[in-house]
Amino acid sequence: MTEIHPDQRVAVLVDAQNLYHSAQSLHSRNIDYSALLSKAVQDRQLTRAIAYVIRAEAPEEESFFDALVDIGFETKIKDIKTFSDGTKKADWDVGMSLDAVTLANHVDTVVLCTGDGDFSRLCSHLRHEGVRVEVMAFESSTADELIDAADAFLDLDERHDTFLL
Repeated sequence: MTEIHPDQRVAVLVDAQNLYHSAQSLHSRNIDYSALLSKAVQDRQLTRAIAYVIRAEAPEEESFFDALVDIGFETKIKDIKTFSDGTKKADWDVGMSLDAVTLANHVDTVVLCTGDGDFSRLCSHLRHEGVRVEVMAFESSTADELIDAADAFLDLDERHDTFLL
């Protein structure tokens, strides 16, 4: 697949919920989204940077959402759903996938920041369409099929001092 070069148009799609839980469970730290975006772009042309977040009614989340916008992300926010049995659920798998497929005609590279194996089929589809797919996540909590489906994988654990606050 295509190597990295300055003329590449890049879209960065961040599954904030997935990265948050991985960073917390592995390191009890938070993600440095500014460093994440900088490494994802790598001096290429940023077309879109979208962070998919969940509104959980936590007091600090609005300032977090604002900080993402200040860094350069567009935020897509979904409210958490509480079911009658008390379980809660919210994810952006379909939304991220639809955005990636829509952006495929406008970019050369899609950087998926997630370890969720549900995105492996998306990677295969994008690559079939001629789009380079890069994945950034913590390898120990990333599905093997996602790593295998991508053109490149960057393990955030290898440089956790860069990518964690």
